[in-house]
Amino acid sequence: MNIANATEAEICAREPIHLSGAIQPHGYLVSCSWPDWTVRHVSANVTDLFDEAPAALLGTSLREHMDESILEAIADALRFIEPGLAAQRVATTNIGGHGTLCDISTHLHQGLVHIEIEPQLAGADGATSLTANAMIGRVAPLDPGPAFFDQVAALVRELTGYDRVMVYRFRADDAGEVIAEDLADDLEPYRGLRYPASDIPAQARHLYLMNRLRVIPDAGYVPVPIEPQRHAGGAALDLSHHALRSVSPVHLEYLRNMGVGASMSISIVSGGRLWGLIACHHRAPRRVPPGVRATADLFGMYVSMRVAAYEQATAMALYDQSQQLGDVLREATHKGRALADVLPTYLRVIVKLLDADGATMVLGNRQMSIGTVPGGESFSELCAWGAARAGAVAYTHQRADWRSQERPADGLAGVLSMAFGREGDGVYCFRKEQVEEVTWAGHPHKATAPTDDGRRIAPRRSFAAWRETVRGQSVQWSDSDRRIAERLYDILIDLHRRSTVNAEEQIALRLRQHVRGESERLSRLAAILGDMQHLDDDQTRRLAERIGELEQHLHRITGTAEHRHIAARSGA
Repeated sequence: MNIANATEAEICAREPIHLSGAIQPHGYLVSCSWPDWTVRHVSANVTDLFDEAPAALLGTSLREHMDESILEAIADALRFIEPGLAAQRVATTNIGGHGTLCDISTHLHQGLVHIEIEPQLAGADGATSLTANAMIGRVAPLDPGPAFFDQVAALVRELTGYDRVMVYRFRADDAGEVIAEDLADDLEPYRGLRYPASDIPAQARHLYLMNRLRVIPDAGYVPVPIEPQRHAGGAALDLSHHALRSVSPVHLEYLRNMGVGASMSISIVSGGRLWGLIACHHRAPRRVPPGVRATADLFGMYVSMRVAAYEQATAMALYDQSQQLGDVLREATHKGRALADVLPTYLRVIVKLLDADGATMVLGNRQMSIGTVPGGESFSELCAWGAARAGAVAYTHQRADWRSQERPADGLAGVLSMAFGREGDGVYCFRKEQVEEVTWAGHPHKATAPTDDGRRIAPRRSFAAWRETVRGQSVQWSDSDRRIAERLYDILIDLHRRSTVNAEEQIALRLRQHVRGESERLSRLAAILGDMQHLDDDQTRRLAERIGELEQHLHRITGTAEHRHIAARSGA
């Protein structure tokens, strides 16, 4: 990639945040080969725990430094931990010469057992599963909507004691928006603010999927290096699953620029994708005990389950309706009616299923519209746009993608195309322009800064509200919209092909009937002429030749019609 010409998103996405080679200083790391417990990596601060330098631990057996009971607890946990999954809390015990009470977590990755050790806080308030159950009981009666997420933010703030807790949802364009918030009285609210996709780039969102809970007790920390930083094979040590992983220095600068001294995030996952985050901020450094974090993680899993179930139920209800529509259309066309005659009756149902403002059907010389649709030059542009994308569902929420008019009178911006062929036949659904006054948390387009060799990621220093008027766009077509459209498309194109073949068969049948009737009439005429004895031989011969020519002509017509019918069916 040419750094000088790279986009902000590309620069943000290049940062190898999972290969930081360091951990946060509130814990310790020991990584061992398995199953011999030979120490392969340690954090540079392990001297504080074991009273031995990192070099003295490397290459030795962990049995020399930890009680066998601790290793047995880790080994028992490893039986249920798949390689590549997030760290699991396995024990709370005293470790080292000073008998420090620590929480221990472990996971398997790159052929190593990674053991993360975190000293417990004195007098730490350990939340329990009963706390999680009580929190769940408070939100259980609510559907995932504004009241639900407001309650989620309030409960997590009550549990953790952070100054601010937000529910942050990712939009289809990967920008984020604060949809709920609970905060201290003297803080400025962030509800409704939008953050550009570059604030949480793709590789960061991927890590949020791997680790449901991430915590930074002190945004001003100095990273603790891991010794050695590279795996035995020479590759950098992958810290994707480490709870203690040191985060990007850019992110730490970003937090400090926001006036945040500590943060925690809980992932909300739906359908395997990162739906959003429960984001917690505190103005001063703040340690959250592992027990409280475990409760927050359990509550976060419940929130994820509710969001995923709600989205799935909504999508399935619409999918079932699309199936019912398909059944109705199949029954009507199987009775001999053409799709062009049946479909107009059900355009209103398609508009409702896809939450559109209008729809147009184009089938040959037949056209039918409902609701708000484009006309004139825009209609020609639409057909050309759909024809170029025939064979699959195509969609856009950007007006400029499919029409040249900047301010069309119909106000339409989004289109979803279910085109059947190169002529533009198909069904098109439309959405009106949604003029938005977007309030960003600072200028959204300043994610990089110039350097001597190109550009680097540069977190924003100002988070003052920055307003932007967005035009030429509709509400984006959701994943659910696209799945429903793809199902409808499969049904419609199948019925369209069947309808085309049926029409050709009807034409061929009528043609054969016509030819057969003409042949019968000519045969009767020939018989009559044969009986006409008063005509001389020369007149009879000329009439017979003429009748023969007509019969041959009709046979040629019959053969050509049948050949075209067979070719049409094989082409379908």
